[in-house]
Amino acid sequence: MTLELFRLRTEDLHWREIDGEVIALEARGSRYIASNPAGAVLWQELAEGATRTGLAESLVGAFGIAPDRALDDVDAFLADLTARGLIES
Repeated sequence: MTLELFRLRTEDLHWREIDGEVIALEARGSRYIASNPAGAVLWQELAEGATRTGLAESLVGAFGIAPDRALDDVDAFLADLTARGLIES
């Protein structure tokens, strides 16, 4: 099992946490991105660098969801951010 570390791109990506949600500006494409509270938990951890498993554990701890559902949510979130070019791995 690989412990790949995922991290948000730092160049041309500006964000703030506001009232439990994340609002971001991706400056290369002039796109605004917003997340819900679960996405904000993941986003903040990705800013420092996190593994898939660590991200899922954070969702389980924060929201009390099942580990399998947390992994599915993490995979979907990572896929979306990767497709937008926002993840470095």
